[in-house]
Amino acid sequence: MESINIAGLSNPETIQNVLIPWAIQIGVAIAIFIIGRWVAKWLTGIVEKLMNKSNLDVMLVNFIGNLVYTVLLLVVVMAALDHLGIETTSLLAVFGAAGLAIGLALKDSLANFSSGVMIILFRPFKVGDFVEAGGATGVIEEVQMFATIMRTGDNREIIVPNGQIYSGTITNYSARPTRRIDLVFGIGYDDDIAKAKQIINDIMKQDERILSDPEPAVAMAELADSSVNFNVRPWVKSGDYWPVHADLLEKVKLAFDANGISIPYPQQEVHMHNVD
Repeated sequence: MESINIAGLSNPETIQNVLIPWAIQIGVAIAIFIIGRWVAKWLTGIVEKLMNKSNLDVMLVNFIGNLVYTVLLLVVVMAALDHLGIETTSLLAVFGAAGLAIGLALKDSLANFSSGVMIILFRPFKVGDFVEAGGATGVIEEVQMFATIMRTGDNREIIVPNGQIYSGTITNYSARPTRRIDLVFGIGYDDDIAKAKQIINDIMKQDERILSDPEPAVAMAELADSSVNFNVRPWVKSGDYWPVHADLLEKVKLAFDANGISIPYPQQEVHMHNVD
């Protein structure tokens, strides 16, 4: 671009030969950016549609879509700068020379990006899975280039860096079609053990959500200080885990009350003596 003499801006010849071409260049560069960004979104949408038709995982589609859009947008920015007369080749050389410094400064972001790639490749979870990872628990909604978006049970959105997820332990509660519920019920030492076990077994047999294979188990757990404890372990579909968990607690408590079986709880006796 030509340099502008500020003192001669009022000169009609300067306006015609310098300002007008300069303004046109800026306008065209802005148009290149706006149209190019729209084209980048359009091409990204086509790529995502093609991947969806191929029945690829939603998480993979979103990740690649974000990556494609970022690359295309970078190309558009370079084209707009090139039209303004900025030497993009020299600019790329400068970026290359500063790559080490940028890499050190953005090492956490680069680590999050590489972790995102590893999550996409190895797929420890997919969109819609209920997981515990990176210090957060929730349903996976999207894996972006640098972070994973999760939704909690009370509808809060949690954004967790990919590096924090991939470098830690991942517990996927939705990975298997079935889950085992682990409950402990305690009865008093004077209560009928066989009757209590029969009541629990009958309740589980009446619940169609509890699977017969593997068979639900009721076994003596321990002779505790104030109660006889049973381990109750039925198997259910993963989606039925919490509803069945809550229903079993309620039904067993009501059945024990109806049949005169006590559920001991900690209590303390205080004896008072009058001293003359």
